[in-house]
Order: sequence, then structure tokens, then C-alpha cells
Amino acid sequence: MTENTRVLVVDDEQAIRRYLRASLGAHGYELFEAATGREALEMVPIARPDMMILDLGLPDLDGVDVTRTLREWCAIPIIILSVRSQESDKVAALDAGADDYITKPFGASELLARVRVALRHAAPGDASSVFSSGDLSVDLARRSVQVQQLPIQLTPTEYDLLKLFVRHPDRVLTHRQIIKEVWGGISYEDELHLLRVNVSNLRRKIESDPAKPRYIITEPGVGYRLRTITPGAS
Repeated sequence: MTENTRVLVVDDEQAIRRYLRASLGAHGYELFEAATGREALEMVPIARPDMMILDLGLPDLDGVDVTRTLREWCAIPIIILSVRSQESDKVAALDAGADDYITKPFGASELLARVRVALRHAAPGDASSVFSSGDLSVDLARRSVQVQQLPIQLTPTEYDLLKLFVRHPDRVLTHRQIIKEVWGGISYEDELHLLRVNVSNLRRKIESDPAKPRYIITEPGVGYRLRTITPGAS
């Protein structure tokens, strides 16, 4: 359902904004536009978009800085759309809180698929159970996560990963299974990289020692498993 879904496009290239306006508008999305990072940050509380498509090479602020600033008070999905293809650029954007990364040039069909996935991840869930493992608690109905009874802020993608693990505790989930659920399995190699970065980010937020995780266990060459721990156990 795209009716009334509001998307803020942040790009200093008018041609790109025009293309996105036509591509997304034709599928029922309501578009807002900004040409600079500061303009984007000012527009978010006014336009109240459901998601943002953000270029990195803005004339005033780098898109990574825009993402990091936005994540201090807003959790809307952010898709990076950039000519930068270096792994370091992708890692920096994802570490700052972006949910996905698409390299220019891009196809409209792929972008629309990524938008749908990002919005689906951000939608409120209908699950009602509370999952606990050690000091980790996940309330699926309220979309809240706590570690040692302190709230943890996750990006929509990080939360969707954790939610997938929570729904299959102590079960090994393969890379392909996770990618299919979280990114739609559009391009396996690209999503495998995103998966590893997001798992790393998630571990930094919920693990006391991310280098020696207690909860999200790597199954080498296969995937990941969420380990259940009796509360209070070491």
C-alpha cells in the first residue's frame, strides 16, 4: 500500500530528483525534495516522511553526517543512493544508521523493491510475545529492545534482523534465508555484505563484548543463530 506514503528525496542533482519523482510518483508515493543536507534535516519534522532516499555527495553536509544526525532523534528508514561504490563508503553509511545502500546508476525496479522492503521493515508488527535471553529483552508488540533493562535504539533493518532471530531462537538461519527475509534477495553478494555489517552493528548494541557474542552466534560458512540464555547466566 503506497497511498499517502511520504518519501523525502535528498539529492543536489535536479535530474535525479526529477527521475525519482516520476518513478515513485507513478506508484503512488508522495514525494518531497531537498537539495542539501541542512534542508533535509529541517524538512523531516515538517514533512514527517515515512522514509528518506539520501545522496552522500551533498554540497553542504556529507550524507553520512546527515544520517548520523538524523539517527539521534528519528528512526525512519534511510536508503543511500550514491555514485560511491567503495566498501568503506558503504560501511560508513551503514554504521551511521542507514538501512540500505544502492549505487548509481540504478534501475527503477530495484529501487522500488528496496523501498517496499524498507517500509515493510519499519511497519508496526502484530506479534504480541516478549522474548528474553540473558539480559536481552525484545517486545515484538511494542517494537522495543532492552539490555539490562535499558532501552536500545536500533535502525529498522537492525530491528528486523533481531526480530527474525527472535522468531527462530536457537535455530541456524542461513545467509540466504536471512537475506530473503530482510532484503528480498535482490542481489546476493551485495546483501551478504549488508548482512554482515548490520549484524556487526547489532552486536555492538546488544552484546557486552561484540568480539565474543553471547546472543548472535556465527555459524561459519552457513549463517547465524540466536542463542537463548537463562536470565542471570554468564
